[in-house]
Amino acid sequence: MELTERYREIKAPQKHFKRIYLGIMLWFVGRAIQAAAKTDLTVRDEFTKLPEKFTFGLGVMPDGPFMIVGKTEKGRVKYLGGDPERQPLDLTLKIKNIEAGMLMFTFQESTTIAVARERLIVDGQTPAACAVVRILDIVEVYLLPEIIAKLAVKRYPRWSLTKKLWGRTRIYVRTVLGF
Repeated sequence: MELTERYREIKAPQKHFKRIYLGIMLWFVGRAIQAAAKTDLTVRDEFTKLPEKFTFGLGVMPDGPFMIVGKTEKGRVKYLGGDPERQPLDLTLKIKNIEAGMLMFTFQESTTIAVARERLIVDGQTPAACAVVRILDIVEVYLLPEIIAKLAVKRYPRWSLTKKLWGRTRIYVRTVLGF
């Protein structure tokens, strides 16, 4: 009898609640990026700098959940779902594990801190990855209350109250309704 046959394989327990939470968050953030590209000039400018038909994904290793966002030939930004196998990706941001994903999406750790602590793996062009991180930061500022957003982003922008409230309202409505 071989040594490997005497020991059974122990699998890590499934973390269903965390997977569901991260799946909902990635779905919502993906749709919010689509909405912000139509609403916010800064997000729109970041996307215009990216190449045509640019597609990026953000997800948790080893097997998801994922969020895919792409730019069409006409320059429109679309949330493309959560299946990274369905289309080729120009840029992939992979969170190393579900615990690191929870730190990022419970806003205990910003994206830049996650990169510095090697919790996020970038597969693609560095300038495009930086643009995507800037887009994510802007979307987080719109989606989150100021006290939480300051934890989630490196630098909280100085926006007027009107821009925050009007932009936040438009992005939330577009995100929920999907246009």
